[in-house]
Amino acid sequence: MIKSFLYLPGEGVKVIDGIADFDRLIRQENCVLWVDLCKPTDEESFVLTHDFAFHPLAIEDVIAEKQRTKIDDYDRYLFLVFQIVDYIGREEGLKISEIDMFLSRNSVVTVHYDEHRIFDYLYHRAERDERLMSRGVDFLFHALIDTTVDNYNTTLDILEYEVDQIEDDVLGAPNEETLKSIFTLRRDIVHLKRIVLPQMEVLKRFSREQFKLITSKAAVYFSDIHDHLVRVNDLADFHREILNSSLEVYYSSVSTKTNEIIKFLTIFMMLFIPPTFLVGLWGMNFSFMPELDWKYGYIFALLLISTLILSLLLFFRKKKWL
Repeated sequence: MIKSFLYLPGEGVKVIDGIADFDRLIRQENCVLWVDLCKPTDEESFVLTHDFAFHPLAIEDVIAEKQRTKIDDYDRYLFLVFQIVDYIGREEGLKISEIDMFLSRNSVVTVHYDEHRIFDYLYHRAERDERLMSRGVDFLFHALIDTTVDNYNTTLDILEYEVDQIEDDVLGAPNEETLKSIFTLRRDIVHLKRIVLPQMEVLKRFSREQFKLITSKAAVYFSDIHDHLVRVNDLADFHREILNSSLEVYYSSVSTKTNEIIKFLTIFMMLFIPPTFLVGLWGMNFSFMPELDWKYGYIFALLLISTLILSLLLFFRKKKWL
């Protein structure tokens, strides 16, 4: 599917659906054209070569997908590979969608193979607010990246909620599922950082005015996106530290429980050592053991064993081992 938006001074924004004569459109004076290709067919993808004459290597990267964030300067245009990140859940983890962008003198072309809510928002904004395109292609390019980065807010909010839940579980009654959740979330946060760090480097280059297609006026706004990504990275580090601390608390809790069990078993064994000794003593086959023939010997043995066990219990209680 192709959806395009053409801005001409004095005429506003015109919406174009499907394949059009983009080669003719971009030759119009002072025009700003945004062409969005969502799950393009081979015929629709052909416009990248035929109408815009993008380099075959860039086209190959678009088709391949799952590329690392990068920016390539082809002099006549810039080619950017960027990622959209969504957190689905503990089991599914992060969903990574790729968006490829081409920035030329008066057009922006975006290609993506996943539908996402941010494009519905951008379509609506382009139709209702011509300021999105009237300020120039570099500001349109900025708006696309800015909206993509703003999507991190939702992801971070969900991650923060999940981390808080794990903190509560660890301080409550942690189990093996808690441990699994800690490792799963740590994996997702590390994955998130692997995406954010290259994006930070790319946005830093934009803010330093290293590309002639990015004006100095727009470069300031790219610096703001870079700051947003720095904040995302810092929050990811913060959540990872909380998970590391939660992991330590979990292991400490498990160790404490194990020690409690061992202590209980040790005390239990200690209580029966004296009775076991006495029973073993009286069970020896000697011919002369006076207490064996005593009328009250059985009762005495029970009282002695009970007294020993009770005495040990009182001793352990006094030592605060119970």
